[in-house]
Amino acid sequence: MNFKIFAELVELKAKSASIFPFALGMLYSWYHYQQLSLSNMLLFFISMVIFNMAVDILDNYMDFHRATDVHDYKEETNIIGREKLSVPLIRNLIISFILVSSLLGLYLAYRTSWIVLWLGIFSFAVGIFYSAGPKPLSTLPVGEIASGFTMGTIIPIICIYLNVRSQVNFNFSFLWPILLFTLPSACAIANLMLANNTCDLEEDRLNNRHTLVHYIGEKNALHLFKTLVIIAFLTTTLNVALKIVPWTLLFIWLIFPKIWKNTQRYSIKPNKLETFPLAIQNLGLFISVQMILFFVGLFL
Repeated sequence: MNFKIFAELVELKAKSASIFPFALGMLYSWYHYQQLSLSNMLLFFISMVIFNMAVDILDNYMDFHRATDVHDYKEETNIIGREKLSVPLIRNLIISFILVSSLLGLYLAYRTSWIVLWLGIFSFAVGIFYSAGPKPLSTLPVGEIASGFTMGTIIPIICIYLNVRSQVNFNFSFLWPILLFTLPSACAIANLMLANNTCDLEEDRLNNRHTLVHYIGEKNALHLFKTLVIIAFLTTTLNVALKIVPWTLLFIWLIFPKIWKNTQRYSIKPNKLETFPLAIQNLGLFISVQMILFFVGLFL
């Protein structure tokens, strides 16, 4: 297995969906509390990335096994079949990555708080049952919520709490600004999953995957896709008004024309090869600019 195949197997190009929320959590910690725990951040980052890779490998592994014979997905589309990868090797990779990530997470919880343990258990459960089990979350109309909330919201919550736990109580007063702060990122991440499921609608039906798009239809899914883009920008503005984030994040509206143009182009013709990369571009652009503007705001 060369690096190119491994990168596709772990979906390396999509890792920004977890890395950027992690970075935003660090920025929030410094902005509101002027405190960072670099050792905790390093442990959490390594555990998070390894588990994220395990989840993506597991997703490919389960899709390979569940693929029906009514089309050529197993042999031509899924990377395990297409590249003729060793199934036992893939299984061992999944087990090894989950084990290493779990041990790091347990050690991090041991040196910090039981709250981190429960948040970690929740994240692990969502990640594993997203693809595994008799009714994986990815085959149900909750995949967008599960991915958006876990990566866009839970990751920053863990990150922030690991940095500032000595200064705060884990209660509603601590959580509600973070929930509002992370809503734009959660919407952007959920939108990527929604776009993916819209493009894969027919293929998913052939594989007995009944996602949200299956229930609401392609037309309504595209309306929702546009709505989540607008919500992400409006809630960012609300966060500025409530002083949850620096005023510099108002400049996020400068990229709205580009993101809306991508959104319109994708909505006219949702296609995995031609227009889905625009949805990936929207996520990367929105979260990276959000992070840059937050960083700039720390110094102004």
